[in-house]
Amino acid sequence: MIRYALRCGAGHEFEGWFRSSAAFGEEAAALACPICGDGGIEKAIMAPAVMQRATPSAEPELQPAPAAAPPAGGAVAVAGEFAAPAMPAAALTPRQVELARALVAMRRLKAHVEAHFENVGKRFAEEARKIHHEEAEARDIFGQATLEEARELLEEGIEVLPLPDLPKLDG
Repeated sequence: MIRYALRCGAGHEFEGWFRSSAAFGEEAAALACPICGDGGIEKAIMAPAVMQRATPSAEPELQPAPAAAPPAGGAVAVAGEFAAPAMPAAALTPRQVELARALVAMRRLKAHVEAHFENVGKRFAEEARKIHHEEAEARDIFGQATLEEARELLEEGIEVLPLPDLPKLDG
């Protein structure tokens, strides 16, 4: 995994973790700032992580260099599997950090689904059944279903996952 410092067009800084440099290139267009929702995400300047030898031996052990000190003002980025906004470290409890990570992960998941899946709208239950019974082309879809429709799909063995209805981000 590669960690990049990222910045949106409005200047918000956050981190993103990617499988490779190429994966960042592929996902960059679909990324959005977790603070303001801006899509103009670019890599920010960051210090490289340098591996250093821990002890001299025939087969050296490598350890990551210590993390850089947080920027002035005490703002640190919440590290995690998904991009996370920079936040004042002293202002967050461990629970708030976990909630922030979860919110960012949900936003990224929803953005990925909306960018790469077919929106079938209110026909979701109907299309999911057709795909399950091989009456329609297998593909990734999303749309709207009532709670009753979702329960029926699950009872039929059709896997569905609700996407969270997240509040809009204000700039």
